Amino acid sequence: MTDPFHNTALSLEGPAVDLLPITPSDSADLSQVVVAVMVETAGALRFVSRAGQTRTVTLGDGAILPVGVRRVLATGTTATGIHGFALS
Repeated sequence: MTDPFHNTALSLEGPAVDLLPITPSDSADLSQVVVAVMVETAGALRFVSRAGQTRTVTLGDGAILPVGVRRVLATGTTATGIHGFALS
């Protein structure tokens, strides 16, 4: 199979390399900082940003939040089907 991205440098402009499933945790960071988060089902998303700030946002079904995220917190998160856009 040919890879049309073979000679493409990684960029914040996309595309992401992979979409990682995220299990919210109050104690563990993600395996890597993701460049965006998607939720399948609407709800609150409480997270720690790349900058280390704790934030809570309400997202709709299928919403994508283009913010660097290091941890998705279990406490305060009601959105489900959470995935992170990874660059590595």
